[in-house]
Amino acid sequence: MFGTLVNAAAILAGGLIGLIVHKKTPEKLIKIAFQGIGLFTITLGIMMAIKVDSILFMIFSIILGGITGELLKIDSLMDRLGERLKKISRSENSQFSEGLVTAFLLYCMGSMTVLGAIEEGLGSYPNLLLAKSVLDGIASIALASTLGVGVLFSIVPLVIFQGGLTLFAGSLQTYLTESVISEISATGGLLLLGLGISILEIKKIKTINMIPALLFAAAFSLLFA
Repeated sequence: MFGTLVNAAAILAGGLIGLIVHKKTPEKLIKIAFQGIGLFTITLGIMMAIKVDSILFMIFSIILGGITGELLKIDSLMDRLGERLKKISRSENSQFSEGLVTAFLLYCMGSMTVLGAIEEGLGSYPNLLLAKSVLDGIASIALASTLGVGVLFSIVPLVIFQGGLTLFAGSLQTYLTESVISEISATGGLLLLGLGISILEIKKIKTINMIPALLFAAAFSLLFA
């Protein structure tokens, strides 16, 4: 879990810098930076999604994952988590939950998360997660300066998700082949594309409810690839 803890610390440090910058930055500059994050998220999502091996796996994963997430009401669960963390932080930021969810998705949808967790979970030095920590720390400066303190608290679901992958990496080693990781990453890219559309206020998409799509992508790859 060392790599995940360093990752969380980097996000926390970058987020604190972002909050300091936020207080000294005019609203119009924050708005244009926020739009820049939206464009970056869409671009990153497209770059990841186009590497998909099977478009049919992706389509069915997103559809079934979205339906599953909607039935489980994952967005409501994340909102409740956000509200509890907001009370703990005593924050008045109206974008708290949005910052938490947006940051979590950006930090955890890439292949570096899966590969890095496997690397450390199998006993190797967490080189990938440490490299990811640098990138996430820089990103958190921009995110916290626009979305506020909720970005800092995204480390809670990150530690659960990424740390869980690390702990279970040994038992998952046989199943997490290159093909499976590729499908998971490409489907995660599609989720980031939806997130970017929401950030730019083009259309509100419940991206967080589509998280189960990652499991379906892995399952389809294992069963039919």
